[in-house]
Amino acid sequence: MRLEPISWERLTEAVADRVADSAAADGSPWLRVAVDGAPAAGPAAAAGTLAEALRVRGRSVLVAGTGGFLRPASLRYEYGREDPDTYYDGWFDTGALWREVFGPLEPGGSGRVLLDLWDPSTDRATRSPYRELPPGGVLVLHGPLLLGRWFPFDLTVHLRLSPAALRRRTEEREAWTLRAFERYESDVDPAAVADVVVRTDDPRHPAWNDPWSAGSPS
Repeated sequence: MRLEPISWERLTEAVADRVADSAAADGSPWLRVAVDGAPAAGPAAAAGTLAEALRVRGRSVLVAGTGGFLRPASLRYEYGREDPDTYYDGWFDTGALWREVFGPLEPGGSGRVLLDLWDPSTDRATRSPYRELPPGGVLVLHGPLLLGRWFPFDLTVHLRLSPAALRRRTEEREAWTLRAFERYESDVDPAAVADVVVRTDDPRHPAWNDPWSAGSPS
């Protein structure tokens, strides 16, 4: 895959322009966008910047992170606190994401979504209120390991780190998760399935695949 240097500002503007001019493939009145990446790649920050750019373009936006949809500690730590297979398969409550986020945004849905469900610091439900996304609005979901789960995204952005950069930028206390990301590369190959791929080895100098330029697949 050929990647071209780009600034974060130009990248965000290009993605926001594309989203603002798009409609959901399944006929839903809402758009669902993924910003996928390991924590070290900064998907939360990228999602927040994209959301602001979309609001400037007149779109209502809600931002959610998979960190608000963790399963209870008794399930996450069933096989120990540092089990990479559980991190890959069992940390995030995909059923709750389907029920509370994607279901309400399907064609004919209510548009009332829950942006977080579980607080890992207290290991209790957050009891957050539902938020209503008006027709024409955009949900931006950020977090790791988002692709390959059949979530109905209309646009996917993958923040890519080389194995060496991922090891270098992952905090030592989180190094045990690296095996889960190795499995993600093997099982899903996120750079091959994402619409937009952004290399973030050097966060000051990103590069992307420019999927909407002439000659690129759209």
